Amino acid sequence: MADERNVNIHKLEQFANSFLNPHQLGKMIAQYIVLSTDRVIMVLRPYQYYATEAIIQHVKNSVKNGYIWHTTGSGKTLTSFKASQIIMDMPEVYKVVFVVDRKDLDDQTMKEFNNFKADSVDQSSNTNTLVNQLVKEDKLVVTTIQKLNNAIKNKKYEQKLRSLKNEKIVFIFDECHRSQFGETHGRITEYFSNSQLFGFTGTPIFADNAAKNELGKRTTKDLFDECLHKYVITNAISDQNVLKFSIEYIGRYKQKGNTLIDIEVEDIDKTEVINAPERLEKIVDYIIDYHDVKTHNRAFSAIFATSSIENLIKYYEFFRKKKEEGKHDLRIATIFTYGQNEESEEADGMLPAEESTDGLSIAAEPDIAYQSSHTRDKLESFIQDYNQLYQTNYTTKDSKKFENYFKDISNRLKKREKKGFQQKDRLDILLVVNMFLTGFDAKMVNTLYVDKNLQYHGLIQAYSRTNRIINETKSQGNILVFRNLKKSTDEAITLFSNKEAKEEIILPPYEEILQQFSNAFADLLKAAPTINSVDQLISEPKQMEFMQAFRKLLRVKNVLTSYTDFEWDDLPLTEQNFEKYKSKYLDLYDQVRFNTQKEKSSILQDVDFELELIHRDEINVDYILKLIAQMKQGKEKDAQAQKKQIIDMLAGEVELRSKRELIEKFIDEHLPKIADTDKIADEFYDFWEKEKIQALNQLCEEEKLDRKQFQNLVDAYIFNEREPLRDEVFECLDNRPSVLQARSIGERIIAKMKEFVQVFVEGMRA
Repeated sequence: MADERNVNIHKLEQFANSFLNPHQLGKMIAQYIVLSTDRVIMVLRPYQYYATEAIIQHVKNSVKNGYIWHTTGSGKTLTSFKASQIIMDMPEVYKVVFVVDRKDLDDQTMKEFNNFKADSVDQSSNTNTLVNQLVKEDKLVVTTIQKLNNAIKNKKYEQKLRSLKNEKIVFIFDECHRSQFGETHGRITEYFSNSQLFGFTGTPIFADNAAKNELGKRTTKDLFDECLHKYVITNAISDQNVLKFSIEYIGRYKQKGNTLIDIEVEDIDKTEVINAPERLEKIVDYIIDYHDVKTHNRAFSAIFATSSIENLIKYYEFFRKKKEEGKHDLRIATIFTYGQNEESEEADGMLPAEESTDGLSIAAEPDIAYQSSHTRDKLESFIQDYNQLYQTNYTTKDSKKFENYFKDISNRLKKREKKGFQQKDRLDILLVVNMFLTGFDAKMVNTLYVDKNLQYHGLIQAYSRTNRIINETKSQGNILVFRNLKKSTDEAITLFSNKEAKEEIILPPYEEILQQFSNAFADLLKAAPTINSVDQLISEPKQMEFMQAFRKLLRVKNVLTSYTDFEWDDLPLTEQNFEKYKSKYLDLYDQVRFNTQKEKSSILQDVDFELELIHRDEINVDYILKLIAQMKQGKEKDAQAQKKQIIDMLAGEVELRSKRELIEKFIDEHLPKIADTDKIADEFYDFWEKEKIQALNQLCEEEKLDRKQFQNLVDAYIFNEREPLRDEVFECLDNRPSVLQARSIGERIIAKMKEFVQVFVEGMRA
């Protein structure tokens, strides 16, 4: 709970008076709770509530415009939806029109609005559809600025729209700083004489960052009057609604410790150096070397922001060439438009068929412009690479297919956060000029490579693609800058937060994190002075002390490993001993799971072990099978040592730990019988399927379950990830248990089912 100025309320009496009084509590329940279509209850956060209330009061008591300054990633869509929903029920308001500035955001916003409330809006697929929605009874319309602009400019719609000119229409603009600084704003306010405009932005335009166009330098305040509510990036980081940034300025490009090119960051602003193929290739080498470090072994994706289409093409071709040479196996994709103005940095801001907005422009860097046909041919070639990689069928030769290509890239990055996502569908690095740098949210993007000049709102918007919260593994957004942007970064942070904000937003230097690790290690030694002493922690409070100390160490280590300077030699314990402590931590986890199944009460039972901090995506079953094949092909005298290495690795990996016994059984009993190493994988999966059937039969026999019914329950759990209800479990039993036995039996069977899925299903394919 916080007040209107985002100051957290900690005192119970103050909280009760502010939130629990009947008037406020009734309002929250009646108006500020959203039940989404997937049955998730969302309660607006304090800053979202205050912003919505401010807009509502402004509509009731004023004819002026207003804007909401809520930082990128703070949930502006939910705030704007709730404001739209409440305002459209006001009798004095004829209609609410929610306006975005890109076609992809039109689709995205419509989906989000309809997720908040089913069928709350219909998409305006073209200008004609929009005009029909405006004149009909639809109280809420979602559209793009381009369609709205076309509607009021085109004389053929004049007759239909004439009746709306004096109606009270409330326009709500998403990211208003991008679309309202040209003629469009004046056109809308002049056409709809009784309109009221509200803008949402994470990065307002002030005098310091206002660009000049034919209408002069204009700020957000000039167009939208007063700021109705603020929630800046420092507020969001303090509330843990977004992550900090780890920014590294890369001037000397290394490859495995060898300096390849020695250019100080402060001196790389010369055009001939910036665009030199030698420099671009060294940056590609650097990214190849450090991408796994930054993305936790490709558990996350990255975006690469380049300065021009010409340079983007060079970068892509360097990545492709090095992949063909076997120097990496990263999954690379790109998208840009191929219009007449493609030499401009702003050239790829829109999808084809979307009229460009007349918003702020950013000066283009001096580039040699490619001809449109040339860049289109290049993009077509890159899309064919994509088609081959993902078995798709996109092209630039069909506008709908190109639009679907954009959507597929977007979905591929977003769906990565869903359970069941297959590694073969992942996208590692997306190369862009401007696309995806604003208005695009994917929680599994954690890294931004930057080789372009950014300033103010453009810089903050681009950096903010990386700082959405998803899990403990993603401890910060990683920004790797290959230009001299230090001054621009400091200025942007100061402008959009406060003078002291830099330390709150950017992670400290590597040396400071090293000291934090040393302090955390000292605390670990107090709980467990040696690795073997963990086994002597009999009491649960002592085990809890060790677990919390190791978790703290894990968190700091997770941050440390994201720095390109990271080396184990810098730490006060070896990597081997760290892994041994980690194994003890996992032993405790297994012990708690075992005790839970045995219905033994434990204070550790509800503790979050934060296993995602330990999980490493590249160590999976397929990886282990490659090691087994190498062991089979190796010398017999080395086999035992290689087997021990594999078993030790299984013990330290979360997803494989439960599979250790079965994999060891395969190595001992089946591997000696396989002559052809190419058949090891097929033989293993045949073995695995037989073991799975046997384990399921045994579970059903032990618990007296109908096998077919229980199999259906397991399949449903795997598909929708919803834990079955006890009544659903009881339907699989021969005899329903008594009331006294029901809870314990139901929980025991569900626990066994989860263990079965964990062993035989989870993490089985890369």
